[in-house]
Amino acid sequence: MEYDVLIIGAGVSGSAIARELSKTNLKAIVLEKEEDVCEGTSKANSGIVHAGYDAKPGTLKAKLNVRGSQMIPELAKTLHFEYENNGSLVLCFEEAGRATIEELYERGQKNGVPGLRILEKEEILAMEPSINDSIVCALYAPTAGIVCPFGMNIAMAENAADNGVEFVFDTPVTSIERDGDGWLVNGEYKTKMVVNAAGVFADDMHNLVSDEAMKITARKGEYFLLDHGAASICSHTLFQLPTVLGKGVLIAPTTHGNILVGPTATDIEEKDGTNTTSDGYDHIRNSAAITMKEIPYYQVITSFAGLRATPEHGDFVIEETAPGFIDVAGIESPGLSSAPAIGEMVAEMIVDELKPGKNERYVEERKGFVRPKDLDREAWSALIAQDPRYGTIICRCETVTEGEIVDACSRSIPARSLDGVKRRVRAGMGRCQGGFCSPKVMEIIAREENIPFDSIQKANQNSRIITGKDKEGATYER
Repeated sequence: MEYDVLIIGAGVSGSAIARELSKTNLKAIVLEKEEDVCEGTSKANSGIVHAGYDAKPGTLKAKLNVRGSQMIPELAKTLHFEYENNGSLVLCFEEAGRATIEELYERGQKNGVPGLRILEKEEILAMEPSINDSIVCALYAPTAGIVCPFGMNIAMAENAADNGVEFVFDTPVTSIERDGDGWLVNGEYKTKMVVNAAGVFADDMHNLVSDEAMKITARKGEYFLLDHGAASICSHTLFQLPTVLGKGVLIAPTTHGNILVGPTATDIEEKDGTNTTSDGYDHIRNSAAITMKEIPYYQVITSFAGLRATPEHGDFVIEETAPGFIDVAGIESPGLSSAPAIGEMVAEMIVDELKPGKNERYVEERKGFVRPKDLDREAWSALIAQDPRYGTIICRCETVTEGEIVDACSRSIPARSLDGVKRRVRAGMGRCQGGFCSPKVMEIIAREENIPFDSIQKANQNSRIITGKDKEGATYER
């Protein structure tokens, strides 16, 4: 199998690059080791569209953050994923921290972030009354926002697939060898160029082709997710003063009406170490209490952890490491905000080298999911008249219908697992975390994908839901 470009990794960076390349007539393929897009760092992060004041001026982080955050609002309209421009506050609770607030303001000015202001106590409390009244000052970034991270990732991947990019799942990259002027991946995929967007595993991919070793550290961040009933505690994204380990514990709304509290920042050796810990959650509670005393932890509906791909030297690594091999590595925060700009930058590098023509059949807009719960009664009734499956509610917590789940299973990149459905249409994302709807969702997946019911997975191949039949082969006597 021969391709012009092979992308390793279907996270938000890989999918953004794939989407940009789908505007050309290049033959591109994405290899992903998991069973779906958005399975690594991209699915478990804060969902923040950072304004761009934090990164040091002149770095790739600064440049791509500002550009990416400018692109996302329009992309959200074109690709139909959830985005809100809610603004953010970096909070300072001691007068000694004012100098850091002023430094962030100056950085933001140099990075070209519009609308930044330093606010004093009275104005902050007027905006966010639940913040502790020991607040001294804050940096306000009105251009910051929140996004559904998996919605954005899936939308870009679907748009790429709709326009001809091939996605292959359950396929880890184990070998990359020079093959004439190009590369041979896994002994079967011949390609002119390789893009390494493998997240926390990007150093492993890099080290297959380069004598100059790369080291990516997995930095674990643990989170609490609160139910919709907690949504009133804040409307802006609330940061504390940043440290060398990141932007600290935040409290932020999500685009779906929940509240997110976290993350921790713990460097670990295991690149699949997404377990949660009591120590981590104690740290979150203690740290978040600096921002806000009355956080309703009794409304926590789930907790989770994600991994950030932390580079050795602090900045993103986006460069042609070997002829035709481009590293897109160390994409930690603000990687989600930067992703559209990363896609743009890497695609330009490839286009400059391969000089392709345009994809004359390129379709810019991606069809979004119909959300019946957001419709008025008349519009929902009309939708049911067209397709009665939109009148059957499967997930009660999030009011998700059979029609939405069927749609999720019939896309160019279909949902094939419970988590795949959850990330696309939120069945199982609510208060009961799938306790009620999972069996019915499994039935729909099995029917739509024409696969056995007992083969349905939660996520990857190691997460089968059904492992056997109860009392199989048993005999009964009366």
